[in-house]
Amino acid sequence: MDKRRKRIIAGLAIFMAFMWFCTLVSKSIYASKLPMVSTTRTDSKYIEHIVEAEGIVEAGAKLPVTVLSGLRVKELAVQAGDKVEEGDLLFTVDLEDMKRIMEEQELAASKVQLQIDAIIRNKELAQSQKELEEARAREDYDALARYQDTLVGRAAEDVAQAEEALDKLQAENRAHEGDWQKENGEAKTEEEMDAEWKARQEEEERLRQELQAAAYAEADAKWNRDNIIKDAGRKVEDILQEEDVDATLAVYRTELSAVQEKLAEYKAVVEQEGRITSPMGGMVTDIYVQTGGRVPDTASFLLADDEVPCQFRVPLTKEQKSYVNLNDDVKLELDGRKKIDAKVDYIEENENMPGSYTALLRLPEETGTPGLSGKLTCSKVGEKYPYCVSLLALHAENDRNFVYVVNEREGILGTEYYVEEINVSVVDKNDKLAAVEGALTDESRIIESSTKEIKKGDVVRLNDF
Repeated sequence: MDKRRKRIIAGLAIFMAFMWFCTLVSKSIYASKLPMVSTTRTDSKYIEHIVEAEGIVEAGAKLPVTVLSGLRVKELAVQAGDKVEEGDLLFTVDLEDMKRIMEEQELAASKVQLQIDAIIRNKELAQSQKELEEARAREDYDALARYQDTLVGRAAEDVAQAEEALDKLQAENRAHEGDWQKENGEAKTEEEMDAEWKARQEEEERLRQELQAAAYAEADAKWNRDNIIKDAGRKVEDILQEEDVDATLAVYRTELSAVQEKLAEYKAVVEQEGRITSPMGGMVTDIYVQTGGRVPDTASFLLADDEVPCQFRVPLTKEQKSYVNLNDDVKLELDGRKKIDAKVDYIEENENMPGSYTALLRLPEETGTPGLSGKLTCSKVGEKYPYCVSLLALHAENDRNFVYVVNEREGILGTEYYVEEINVSVVDKNDKLAAVEGALTDESRIIESSTKEIKKGDVVRLNDF
């Protein structure tokens, strides 16, 4: 009996050991298939923003080089980046083409000169005609004045004669007043005296009327004289009146002067055998002419002004611009050399690309060469946030930010770890960290990495426990 009991107990022990072993094996197999995750805790940190942007060195100031427009370029002697001194060759001109242009300009000058000569000749003829008309008008004026004065004099003489006749008659009437005797001494009858008196009164009235008519004639003669002489004088004034201003001659002379100046410039180029040289020293930064093309009427070249320090131009995105501001202190590395201190001197938004910006930094004297590449580094330390997580732990989906955290629960095989999602709001971030707000605590175990893809509710293994 004891042996049997011992055997049962031994068998039971073996069975329990086997079951325990199977459980361990099953649990190991189950656990080996679970994703292994690494977790981290939130931390209170400052969010530092580091902006790195590449740019290029350019001239601090550019001086234009203008050349006589219209010339055909035969061969360029420089290219962008070349250093030139005053008198160095920039390009050569096609002399055959320029001679053809000069012939056209000379023909144009001849035509303009003919126009000028014709205008001057016409002006001389017009002046001669005007002088002749003036002389004739003055002769007419003098003749009319003499004739009208004669008519006025005659009318005045008629008035004087009428006055004299009237005065004489009145004197005679006064002398014979009361004379009642005839020439033979006989007495006049009353009828004879009345008839004689009446005849004398009628004669006196007739002379008064003649005097009045003569006075009227004199007044009319004077009025006619004044008006006729005034009209003749106005004709003289009209002839002497200045003519309308005509700018045609001045325009032609200006045009001729311009053509002659161009011809002189063309001749100077011919004398230089078509060689166009630089009027100053500097680095060629921009070229606006090309072989076979014609020189524009604007600048043909731009040269860097050696007396003005270079500047560094760097493009910035809208996000970078939020951390780079005017007068910020930055570090600048030119072509891999040692970093130098610099300051942001100017920022502007690009008109052709709204939302993008360009920053300019003045470089120290004798620093940099136009065309040299470089990199700007700007560091900004932001606020300190209580909950910061690695960007590896931050997920985004449909405009929603969240993190995965590990929690514990009891499973069929004992205590197990499972995944939960916690929605968060991103307050600030840089290229490594993000400051978040949400249902996180200092004890939250945030999943930073996983050996497999995970989702909410998945059971996982911990790599850090």
